[in-house]
Amino acid sequence: MSGGGINETKTYYKTIAELNQMGEQAKDRRLRVGGDVAENSIVREGANVTFTMAQEKLQLKVVYNGIEPLPDTFRPGAQALADGKLGADGIFHATKIQAKC
Repeated sequence: MSGGGINETKTYYKTIAELNQMGEQAKDRRLRVGGDVAENSIVREGANVTFTMAQEKLQLKVVYNGIEPLPDTFRPGAQALADGKLGADGIFHATKIQAKC
């Protein structure tokens, strides 16, 4: 079976709206959420980086505390994919961040 690209990886992710619709089911499950990095939302505190992911009028607060440094493409206005879990506090705790301009 031949696909589109040679090493095409399926990066399936949820939108913030889909995450919100999952309600309690979203908690404690490994998920990937996509959105745009909101302007002036990136805050670095020690090993943690906090930022807001925005999509249309929806926003999601994300805390990243992974081992890998954030990609150079991670900046306000970039599209970001966050892998992690939604906490009971409503904050998405990411262990991996991918970003593309």
